[in-house]
Amino acid sequence: MHVIIDLCVVPLGVGVSVSPQITACQRVIEASGLEHNMHAYGTNIEGPWDEVMAVVKRCHEVVHEMGAPRITTTIKLGTRTDREQSMADKVSSVENKLRSP
Repeated sequence: MHVIIDLCVVPLGVGVSVSPQITACQRVIEASGLEHNMHAYGTNIEGPWDEVMAVVKRCHEVVHEMGAPRITTTIKLGTRTDREQSMADKVSSVENKLRSP
């Protein structure tokens, strides 16, 4: 099953700046080869369900290995069975409507 997720990983107990841990998680996502798009409050990832969820798990493992005693993660996800749809398709659909009166 194809899934698109919005992933926000928040390490707790590591101080005010979490950019080192987020950088490590982003490296995990990039190494996966899955389509992704980082934004200010997380990362959109798309691909086969098991591969995407394995990336989420690996992000947690890596951030814990860096010393974070706790992690809170928010995931929004969507699947479709009526047709294939990518992250780019979803954005393009809205952008096209914005250009129309």
